[in-house]
Amino acid sequence: MSDSPLHDGDVDYESLPPNSPLYHQLLAGAFAGIMEHSVMFPIDALKTRIQSAATVVVATATATGGGVSATMPSQPRTGLLSQIAKISSAEGSFALWKGVQSVILGAGPAHAVYFGTYEICKKKLIKEEDRFTYQPLKTALSGAAATTASDALMNPFDTIKQRMQLNPKVKVWQIAHRIYKTEGLSAFYYSYPTTLAMNIPFTALNFVVYESSTNFFNPSHSYNPLIHCICGGLSGTLCAAITTPLDCIKTVLQVRGSDSVTLPVLKQADTFKKATTALVQVYGWRGFWRGLKPRIVATMPATAISWTAYECAKHFLTTASL
Repeated sequence: MSDSPLHDGDVDYESLPPNSPLYHQLLAGAFAGIMEHSVMFPIDALKTRIQSAATVVVATATATGGGVSATMPSQPRTGLLSQIAKISSAEGSFALWKGVQSVILGAGPAHAVYFGTYEICKKKLIKEEDRFTYQPLKTALSGAAATTASDALMNPFDTIKQRMQLNPKVKVWQIAHRIYKTEGLSAFYYSYPTTLAMNIPFTALNFVVYESSTNFFNPSHSYNPLIHCICGGLSGTLCAAITTPLDCIKTVLQVRGSDSVTLPVLKQADTFKKATTALVQVYGWRGFWRGLKPRIVATMPATAISWTAYECAKHFLTTASL
């Protein structure tokens, strides 16, 4: 934040007025979450397919002439657009949109909690007179608290979403019922610790990079959608690249019960340690970077959209309340 206070009559777009009701923050967060996840959903679906791609059996000859089987990961060798076109032509135009219902159901409330918690914690940690000073540690702590709260709500919906991305013909409630019946309630939260391990540094860094970059590019603190978009994309790109290994582990934990996962070592991976071991065993150390490109392609515009939508909603609500 800038050290200089706002001029009289200026509107601070970066925080809602002190007397602003909590539902303003919740509405802004819900709007940002739905926009972020729905617009970039097909790329996210493609990332899930890449990270959980089925393995193929390759026959190799032994020294005595006999054949033995070894599992080798199948690797997509075409570009993202080519893969999207291939899936759409083979499975239908809406194949990569399967599961978006689960995301919309969860993303609205989860992001309302996310941004609402962030604003509340930030207000508690940073004094009113220090609002426009640079506070990276307190910003990071607020972000960590925000993702801990929102992921507790979002994790079941995210698990359902990833199962649907691998089984596009099955409906949301069928997937939810099947997971509960065959794997129990705990299956919705197998990936929660890993999600937190990934999202706490992701979110802390996301808020710090975003606020630092907006402070640099927009020291006057005026409402500027282009700056919000650029800074959101910058923070998303950096955070996505750093946390991809944890995202791969999370995907293994969330899709282990899917029909498309056939290897026993992957199906039995119900803990962080087992999922990590399975990735190394099946794909090698490169397995921790599977889906890096679509993850960045999805996350960069997603965070840009999220921050732009959130700041837009805050600006509108702030202006309307004056």
